[in-house]
Amino acid sequence: MTPPTPREDAALAACLLAVDPRGLGGAVLRARPGVERDRWLSLLQSLLPSGTALRRLPPGVADDALLGGLDLTATLASGRPVQRAGLLEASADGVLVMPMAERLTRPTAARLNAGQERHGYAMLALDEGLEEDEAPPPALLDRLAFCPDLSEPPAPAPHDAAAIAAARARLPGVDSPEPIIEAILATAMAAGILSLRAPALALRAARAAAALGGRDAPSAEDATLAVRLVLGPRATVLPELPPEQEAPPPPPEEPDAERPDDATDPAQRGQMEDVVQEAREVPLPAQLLASLAAATLRLRAPSSGRTGAERISLKRGRPVGSRPGEPRNGARIALLDTLRAAAPWQRLRPAPPRARVAVRREDFRIRRFREHSESTAIFVVDASGSAALHRLAEAKGAVEMLLAECYARRDRVGVIAFRGAAAETLLAPTHSLVRAKRALAGLPGGGASPLASGLDAALAMARLEKRAGRTPLIVTLTDGRANMARDGSSGRAAAEADALAVAKLLRAEGHSVLIVDTAPRPQPFATTLAAEAGGRALVLPQARAEVLAGAVRQVMGA
Repeated sequence: MTPPTPREDAALAACLLAVDPRGLGGAVLRARPGVERDRWLSLLQSLLPSGTALRRLPPGVADDALLGGLDLTATLASGRPVQRAGLLEASADGVLVMPMAERLTRPTAARLNAGQERHGYAMLALDEGLEEDEAPPPALLDRLAFCPDLSEPPAPAPHDAAAIAAARARLPGVDSPEPIIEAILATAMAAGILSLRAPALALRAARAAAALGGRDAPSAEDATLAVRLVLGPRATVLPELPPEQEAPPPPPEEPDAERPDDATDPAQRGQMEDVVQEAREVPLPAQLLASLAAATLRLRAPSSGRTGAERISLKRGRPVGSRPGEPRNGARIALLDTLRAAAPWQRLRPAPPRARVAVRREDFRIRRFREHSESTAIFVVDASGSAALHRLAEAKGAVEMLLAECYARRDRVGVIAFRGAAAETLLAPTHSLVRAKRALAGLPGGGASPLASGLDAALAMARLEKRAGRTPLIVTLTDGRANMARDGSSGRAAAEADALAVAKLLRAEGHSVLIVDTAPRPQPFATTLAAEAGGRALVLPQARAEVLAGAVRQVMGA
């Protein structure tokens, strides 16, 4: 039997959604505007009951338009409060189409979800995001059953409108057998799907498929179709493969020739001279700083931040409603909201002599805006002797690549290096990436590794940036071999304890931290340090040409 194509699955999803739009919640269409998406929407509209309203959600819709509120014109004309319906209520039992759904904020998504439970409309999220992190809020996606593949136009519908209408009438009588429920739940668990709503949506899809087939209960084929359309796009893990033959035990470990003992380390014995190494190219993950900042924002606040911290402002940015307050210190009055606040009290207030509306101080509403705050990337580079012996050149290359990302994001950058007895600020935060590269290029390597001092300097710089209204992001490149404490004494245990103490301060103050392990072999202390700082650890990838060539030959079977 030939498996169905993505075009046929997209048409089947439209048919099932037309049978049970309220129960299945809707669909997310991740595609750019084009004939593929338009044909799928036309197909669904042709299968829905005649007269079903498809309303579009305006981008950046205000809460009063979404939820309804006081009709100012009717209220002032009648002298009594007159309420008007919002878009959610007007979409009851219909379909709400949401263009640019990837820009929806989490509060708006929460209101849409609450409105769906109350008014029973289906939602079509038109996701036009280009990047991986550009997607509608997860809480909204969780309620939408289907995510059809629209890389090409959908196939013609396998059922006509009359068959869909008959299935819609038959659906309430379709049963939900226990074996089907258990099979769907087991499949969801095997696919790594944690949401309980997903198997519930799959069961509803199986019942809709059974109704389309004229059956009183879902068959195995109906369950298979539901799993493919609903659970397939949500799967996070692959099914377990049969166990492979056990590999032979690894040979006994040989002494680590690349890691000199403390007793023979020339950097610790102070016999190593300073060396200057040129930057070397390394393959870092794309958009590393952006993903780190976005992940930090998601952990700290339920906002929709993607590439930078957002904050509420009274002067500039994207409008996000109003609040009671007086229009002073640069705050701008929200005229309509002020009139709406004053309208219900007109009958109780004396009429003003030369105005039709009596407005008092407590009626004032001021506008609120949400603006992106500027970010500052603080690079803390380990230039000790051990780092210079191993991968200081790669660390410089990594910083140069991250500087290019900072240039694209218009971030400020600061550079701190630590080696010898203390840390040194090579460059205060600036927009000049040329100066940052120049400071980094002349950085010599050698001496002990005062990691705690470097983190102390980064913490001080981060505090200043945060006080200035900017969002600091601390990127530390180290081989994790701290050997000098804050008080200048040598010893690995005291140095690591001091570094962990500073890391705890970074986490307590909520700074974003990335620890890049530049050691030839990953060091457990780098991971521990990142965990204590509440940040992320990254092992600097190996980028040697011979390694890459070997990998290519292995893939090609040479």
